[in-house]
Amino acid sequence: MAASVSASCLISLSSLAVVLVALASAASAQLSSTFYDRSCPNALSTIRSGVNSAVRQEPRVGASLLRLHFHDCFVRGCDASLLLNDTSGEQSQGPNLTLNPRGFVVVNSIKAQVESVCPGIVSCADILAVAARDGVVALGGPSWTVLLGRRDSTASFPGQTSDLPPPTSSLRQLLSAYNKKNLNPTDMVALSGAHTIGQAQCSSFNDHIYNDTNINSAFAASLRANCPRAGSTALAPLDTTTPNAFDNAYYTNLLSQKGLLHSDQELFNSGSTDSTVRSFASSTSAFNSAFATAMVKMGNLSPQTGTQGQIRRSCWKVNS
Repeated sequence: MAASVSASCLISLSSLAVVLVALASAASAQLSSTFYDRSCPNALSTIRSGVNSAVRQEPRVGASLLRLHFHDCFVRGCDASLLLNDTSGEQSQGPNLTLNPRGFVVVNSIKAQVESVCPGIVSCADILAVAARDGVVALGGPSWTVLLGRRDSTASFPGQTSDLPPPTSSLRQLLSAYNKKNLNPTDMVALSGAHTIGQAQCSSFNDHIYNDTNINSAFAASLRANCPRAGSTALAPLDTTTPNAFDNAYYTNLLSQKGLLHSDQELFNSGSTDSTVRSFASSTSAFNSAFATAMVKMGNLSPQTGTQGQIRRSCWKVNS
């Protein structure tokens, strides 16, 4: 009897897993690059114009928009839950405390511009996905086709921000975190290349520059000059070579042990991803292609579609 019950449970669990996979696939299948062609034909050009204007004023914004999209998608999917201005929500959690506030301002501004053209049509989740792409392009990086049709979450999920890998992650932890999102090792190394733009606070890399041995000594010394051991909110570029250009310099830095974060240098530290780092360091086209592929995969993580969620009128709050 016990064996019979166990087998029955296993069959039920197996059937449930199949259903969940099917639902996830169906949600992703509802996304389309032409989703707004009729309902809001000027949506993409309006987003692009807003991003280009913001990046011209402050290049760091391109990195901020990309990071917002990543932090949103890694917590229960790409649903703009991160954008909700909830004092106890995702924005209040450790992994998100160092996000550039300017990024949120830019997204809210673009949303207002899109609403003036097509009220109640374009989701904040889609705006974030497109803005991330356009920010990369504005800084000289690759483009890719963004699938559209996501809807916005009606809640924030602070308890699940632990899915975001911290800057202290080991290679094993990074691979596990990305595998949990069905992203393979090549996707992980490629998406880490987003660190070719943007900045990080000293608190994110202090342990690396003071205690790690797999770091160029002169590079570490130059960083310690502005980052006391006790830590600070001072900023340093994630890519010291070309901080405002989206290129493959991030990987050449790793070959010289000049990764800013502990997790960066873990990608090239006598481990299983060394060969991928070498490949991207030697070929910009290989990196660009892998990055674009990985961004499409990440952008399709568990979207809300159809009648799920809502189309928020303002990205920072749910509709009343």
